[in-house]
Amino acid sequence: MTRTDAPAARTDALHRLPVRAALPALARALDDHGAAVLCAPPGTGKTTLVPLVLAGLAADGPGTSSPSAPVRRVVVAEPRRIAARAAARRMAWLLGEEVGGRVGFTVRGERRAGPATVVEVVTTGVLLQRLQRDPELAGVDTVVLDECHERHLDADTAAAFLLDVRAALRPELRLVAASATTDAAGWARLLGDAPVVEAQGVSHPVEVVWAPPRRPVRPPHGMRVDPALLEHVAAVVRRALDEREGDVLCFLPGVGEIGRVAGLLGGAGALGGAEVLQVHGRAPAAVQDAVLAGGSGTRRVVLATSVAESSLTVPGVRVVVDAGLAREPRTDHARGLSALTTVRASRASARQRAGRAGREAPGAVYRCWAEADETRLPAFPAAEITVADLTAFALQAACWGDTAASSLALLDAPPAGALGAARAVLTATGAVDTGGRPTDRGRRMARLGVHPRLARALLDGAREVGARRAAEIVALLSEEPPREYGDDLAAAWRSARRGGDAYGARWRAEARRLEGSLRVVTGEAAAPAGRTGDTPGAGALTDDAAAGLVAALAFPERVARARGEGAYLMVSGTGAELGDASRLRSAPWLAVAVADRPVTAASARVRLGAVIDEDTARAAAGALLAEGEEVRWSAERRDVVARRVARLGAVELASSPLSTPDPGLVRAALLEGLRAEGWGLLRWGADAAALRQRLAFLHRELGEPWPDVSDAALLERAGDWLGAELDRARRRADLERVDAGTALRGLLPWATGEAARLDELAPERLEVPSGSRIRIDYGGEQPVLAVKLQELFGLEETPRVAGGRVPVLVHLLSPAGRPAAVTADLASFWKDGYRSVRAELRGRYPRHPWPEDPSTATATRRTNTRRP
Repeated sequence: MTRTDAPAARTDALHRLPVRAALPALARALDDHGAAVLCAPPGTGKTTLVPLVLAGLAADGPGTSSPSAPVRRVVVAEPRRIAARAAARRMAWLLGEEVGGRVGFTVRGERRAGPATVVEVVTTGVLLQRLQRDPELAGVDTVVLDECHERHLDADTAAAFLLDVRAALRPELRLVAASATTDAAGWARLLGDAPVVEAQGVSHPVEVVWAPPRRPVRPPHGMRVDPALLEHVAAVVRRALDEREGDVLCFLPGVGEIGRVAGLLGGAGALGGAEVLQVHGRAPAAVQDAVLAGGSGTRRVVLATSVAESSLTVPGVRVVVDAGLAREPRTDHARGLSALTTVRASRASARQRAGRAGREAPGAVYRCWAEADETRLPAFPAAEITVADLTAFALQAACWGDTAASSLALLDAPPAGALGAARAVLTATGAVDTGGRPTDRGRRMARLGVHPRLARALLDGAREVGARRAAEIVALLSEEPPREYGDDLAAAWRSARRGGDAYGARWRAEARRLEGSLRVVTGEAAAPAGRTGDTPGAGALTDDAAAGLVAALAFPERVARARGEGAYLMVSGTGAELGDASRLRSAPWLAVAVADRPVTAASARVRLGAVIDEDTARAAAGALLAEGEEVRWSAERRDVVARRVARLGAVELASSPLSTPDPGLVRAALLEGLRAEGWGLLRWGADAAALRQRLAFLHRELGEPWPDVSDAALLERAGDWLGAELDRARRRADLERVDAGTALRGLLPWATGEAARLDELAPERLEVPSGSRIRIDYGGEQPVLAVKLQELFGLEETPRVAGGRVPVLVHLLSPAGRPAAVTADLASFWKDGYRSVRAELRGRYPRHPWPEDPSTATATRRTNTRRP
């Protein structure tokens, strides 16, 4: 291979990269351990110089490589396509070459590499696909995992697979985990206590300017960002242009916010000639390349998502405006909803963003939040494995041979619930068998390079609508169309076909890639140009029907039936609502492709859906179709409902009454009703309620064999005490005829003979000295005997129950039946308390006896015959 000497500018650029000082230590670490963690601040050259040196294309001292330097093949894995393309172009420029020669790149849908390529930059997703096809990575000497501190799921997974490769197949394969932060201890442990090599950056000072909004703004909620904050960010950008020199890089959470701020800024004329550029994952590659190539003398305002945090230097930037927001994935596993949500950016991200202002010269960062809020920010962004949908990860692990993902070397273990939900999806789509092992179908799905749900839709949809149309629809689902395309998937498909916008171009490229991948994994030949259906009858379905079928195949649990104008019930059990202006509002059935559910909302909001019919719903979500007898307690009817029901998940398709329901199911439904409505469903007379109180008292005071009659205990033993009455009952009316008191007596300890002592231990009534039989109230903590004071004359000791263990609490009543005194010690009352009661009441009740010595007086229920 003939090597081309780089021009002086490129040689000087290589020589000035600060990471060069750390290269000898990195070489020793790789020679001694085969792995290393490289910590290098942004702008030091870790992404560009290190791979060239490891490949032998540049010397580790001043200047470029020598002709005798050994050439090693190096693969560099980047988390984003924009970073992969930019890194390859920068390294090729440093060598004075074009991309595709000794330096190339491969991202999804685009490859510029050839036989001469020595350094290949790939996305972590591409690296995973390559590892599954060729675990040995034949011919590769070194793999560099760049920006590993960002904790993307693909990067974590690739690192785990590479460690397996080193341990089992290729111990000579060298690994470098490159991080832009100094938090490298975890990666060092993961790589087998690998050495940590630190490079010192040539950092320029960055002044921090705190620029919080003057008025409070609402915190982010789901995908929503308060428009007042975006107006403030636009104002701060204008302020930065006025106060500082150089280009401005403004960080915003997503494409929508970038578009709104761009509109508020109003273009070059409104900004004194400054050019407004938008950089995000959906931006055309030409725009991304232009931003990274630098300006041509005109000031620039670059509005970017977090893709600009860790990619290569954006030339000319001296000012950063940070909105302080980021987007992270969140998954509602119970409802099958996955979406991005807006969160406060972490302190680590804020440092990364600020560093962009000091790459080339002193700069400034304008932070759109108060300094006091800084400590409340999370220290680091959440590791994606802890918050994301793990279906693709679970399929990757299964195809790798670790069905439980338990032996992979990961910094964070996948949450058990999320992994369980992922395995359920894979089982339902036929990607894995009941043991979690990948099927042939699952391996084909993994090779398609899309989420397993979309892979299932592509494979199965192609048989119904043709490979090309299935690929086009799945391409729409893999990258949500712009909001201006509307919420109708079929209409968005037609717009993408017509559109000459950036999304349309990306969509067509992805559709071609998917169709090609599909034909590779299924062994089919490519379709002739212009042909839209590859299976007999595949073209018979309209675009609307095809879009609905493919979307339903991808998200069967989101198939939904109308239950009101614009309101739907998904088969998962989650409600869904369409926007007021949606053209889908009259559809009887929907295939919901994109939806999110705000934290406080009862229903999900449909962002993208397609009209389907019931037959399509049944076909796509057939695994959720069930028919059987349903006998349950209806809270609405407050009675037993017995039906034969056909259901598609939570959606009821048809029902008919059951004339002879299973008695066991009826019994269970009646018990459900008792739990829901309480024992008031039975007939409780005063005697029954009193008996329950007496039994509760004896259980509390004496324990076994006296039964526990609490609600929970009665439900648990319902078969014992309701017995035949419950077996004969069929509906609420039957329960209402059951005498609870008679049934309760079945719980008495008849077998031990103790039941005969009920009236002795907890008498229902107590005879007092006047001859009256007074009912005892057992409903409180202590039994209560409420009796007129004159009826207890001559009774010196307090009555006791429970075999003499418990004194009753005597409520002494006036002749009018009103409380006069309460005592659990009659002897003490006659001696000390009676006198004051007598003095207070004798004047009011002169016709009743008030003896001076009540302990020797005769008890009576009557009044005196004459005044004393």
